[in-house]
Amino acid sequence: MSAGGSTKAILAALGANAGIAVAKFVGFLITGSSSMLAESVHSVADTSNQGLLLLGQKTSQRRATKEHPFGFGRDRYFYSFIVALMLFSLGSVFALYEGIHKIGHPEALSAPWVAIGILVVAIGLESYSFYTAIVESKKIKGDATWWGFIRQSRTPELPVVLLEDAGALLGLVLALLGVGMTLATGEPVWDGIGTLSIGVLLGIIAIILIVEMKSLLIGEGATADELTRIEHELATGKVERIIHLRTQYLGPEELLVAAKIALRPGLPMEDVAQAIDDAEARVRAAVPSARLIYLEPDLYRDSVKA
Repeated sequence: MSAGGSTKAILAALGANAGIAVAKFVGFLITGSSSMLAESVHSVADTSNQGLLLLGQKTSQRRATKEHPFGFGRDRYFYSFIVALMLFSLGSVFALYEGIHKIGHPEALSAPWVAIGILVVAIGLESYSFYTAIVESKKIKGDATWWGFIRQSRTPELPVVLLEDAGALLGLVLALLGVGMTLATGEPVWDGIGTLSIGVLLGIIAIILIVEMKSLLIGEGATADELTRIEHELATGKVERIIHLRTQYLGPEELLVAAKIALRPGLPMEDVAQAIDDAEARVRAAVPSARLIYLEPDLYRDSVKA
């Protein structure tokens, strides 16, 4: 469900951003607005980013090889990390440079009403993309807050699209304010201020995404809720206790579970094998993403008595 939902949200964002990018660039050519130019570059970067997210989903489906025995699920994390870097470099840095330049050398706008009209239409399209991302995210968000979902989600695309769309909407509002204030006051410096604000906004969003995607890329374990369920299902039946447990997401829908478990002393080999099989079945039923499970049977040795 998460992969399908991610794809739908990405495609909605891709279509919206491609159309918005063309409209904004035409608006910049007509008006000369730096806010429009910054937003044009932002939309071009967002459109490229959606393509990278789709590429990550595609390459992550490759079969495992001897060189990559756990498969390529982390491709989705890698391309999401690249998206965050692009948002920072192409979106934020360019807007900051353009804003500083326009504040220092303000230029009058031509046909500002054209820019306003384009920005209003862009807000409508971006709102549709943002709404789609919210709907698809709610399917897997559960009871978590939106900030908690962004921080804890092991599916990278939806948090990326959510933050991108939120940033795009706020950026459009800032661009609209910049052009509107320029029109109202006759001072083109407001257009530069709007552009600078867009750069700061995109920088904040990009840094949040870079931190979160880096964490996923280097490896995150099961969530607190998943870990509780795994521990409960393992320490049942002929398993006396968990000696130690390690988990790690190899991809958004593939969790590795490795544990050393203490079994009842004196069990025949057949019972040991059956206990392990039963424990694996219980964990997979409780946490479907736990596809790879490695359990090592052992006897618990109390260090105090040893």
